[in-house]
Amino acid sequence: MKIDNESLTKIAHLARLEIKPEEKAALLKSMDSVLTWMDQLNEIDTEGVEPLTHVLDEENNWRSDIGSNTLSRKDALSNAPSKDDIYIKVPKVIE
Repeated sequence: MKIDNESLTKIAHLARLEIKPEEKAALLKSMDSVLTWMDQLNEIDTEGVEPLTHVLDEENNWRSDIGSNTLSRKDALSNAPSKDDIYIKVPKVIE
């Protein structure tokens, strides 16, 4: 497929792009090379090839959502900047 100035102008309008006249030649050449490459891909025989949805055959390994206490109170309070014997103290946020 060959792209011309009219097609380029229409595509630029649909994409809301402003193309400067000095950029048109390079853009036409670039788009033409992409379309030529796409034509080459269309020539490949894909008969009998299953569509690929994922590159890898891996599946998610879900774990059970079971709560557990893995951090002791002493360990949790050890790095708190302000604390008392039981709780972490935080600044008041409601006036």
